[in-house]
Amino acid sequence: MREYHFFVYILTSYNGNAMYIGVTNDLIRRVYEHKSGMIEGFTKQYRVHKLVYFEQFEDVGAALEREKQLKKWSRAKKNGLVETANPEWKEILLSDMM
Repeated sequence: MREYHFFVYILTSYNGNAMYIGVTNDLIRRVYEHKSGMIEGFTKQYRVHKLVYFEQFEDVGAALEREKQLKKWSRAKKNGLVETANPEWKEILLSDMM
């Protein structure tokens, strides 16, 4: 049986003013799409390309529920979540994930 992985991820702009939460089944591909401007919309307009946080799930339903949950949180609570895993808000590099 094939093993699937789904990711909920948080991107920020380099100045930290904008934040985006998304879900994908291929985190490396999706971050590349954001960084290269392939995706029209918020992340392209506000240059929200810095991956600072992600969670991995085996179940797509659980990933989608987590994405919805995080999107409802206050910015302060989202910031706190990022800071638990990435206190310095360093960019998580795609090369580190391969």
